[in-house]
Amino acid sequence: MRRDKFFKSMAVLAATAGLPLSARAAANLKMMIPANPGGGWDGLGREFGKALLASKLVETVQYENKGGAAGVIGLAQFINSAKGDPNALLVTGAVMVGGIITGKPAVSMSQVTPIARLTAEYNVFVVPADSPLKTMKDVVTQMQKDPGSVKWGGGSRGSTEHICASMLATKVGVDPKKVNYVAFRGGGEATAAILGGNVTVGGSGYSEFAEYIKAGKMRPIAVTSEKRLAGINVPTMKEQGYDVVLGNWRGVYGGPGISAAQRDALTDLVVKATQTDSWKESVSKNAWTPVLLTGKAFDDYVDNEFASLRGIMHLSGMV
Repeated sequence: MRRDKFFKSMAVLAATAGLPLSARAAANLKMMIPANPGGGWDGLGREFGKALLASKLVETVQYENKGGAAGVIGLAQFINSAKGDPNALLVTGAVMVGGIITGKPAVSMSQVTPIARLTAEYNVFVVPADSPLKTMKDVVTQMQKDPGSVKWGGGSRGSTEHICASMLATKVGVDPKKVNYVAFRGGGEATAAILGGNVTVGGSGYSEFAEYIKAGKMRPIAVTSEKRLAGINVPTMKEQGYDVVLGNWRGVYGGPGISAAQRDALTDLVVKATQTDSWKESVSKNAWTPVLLTGKAFDDYVDNEFASLRGIMHLSGMV
């Protein structure tokens, strides 16, 4: 190579090294999923990874699962490993907000960079197919007689299904502090516990239970939406007489300390990924509701979520 061409090529490499992800071709994006495989965050993270690849703005997506403590363990690792990295994303959502409120950890979501809210999903409560409890009314009746005899299984302490179980208790005259909630590190563990009859009632997003419901291995008894979900013939908590309505949002954050330009570039990449057929198919397949929100509107939304969930959890006896 001629000397002048060599120095020109080195100059180009030096100039592009500091560019944000969307300004470079064939970038490797790192996706931190702060939960074990098989749960809602894992499903969303991997489906969104497929959409990012379909957008052709990244060449590879590298996934890392780190479950525990409502995502806080993964959050802490992401804070340490992704500082200043414009090619890193953290999957997060309402469950992490709830976990931070209840656990009061040393790390906070304010240490990472908000990028986008992607989806909303309502919880569906299920019982094993052979359970003697056929309806949510049956569950409530048993809980009123003996709260500890009803084991509620779901995500980490402070998850939306945990909050809903506590809200239900307050609505039916049961001390929410007596709710027997069993937290699991990932959706796969929770599913196994439900199928094995180790919990009385399981809660999560419909997408996590869909195949078992369709196979007749689980019986859905309620959803936490305002109205019945399209294509899912499951009664709402509200129509059964229990005023419990709560959704679960999920989204992505960037690394700590990235610049405003890098945040904008990462946001642009995420928005483009949501416009792919791959992502639209994932949203439809999993019965997710697309609720894209970015920028200051997303920042404000998260602040409001902390205030709102803190209030709900306080009234439910969880804080």
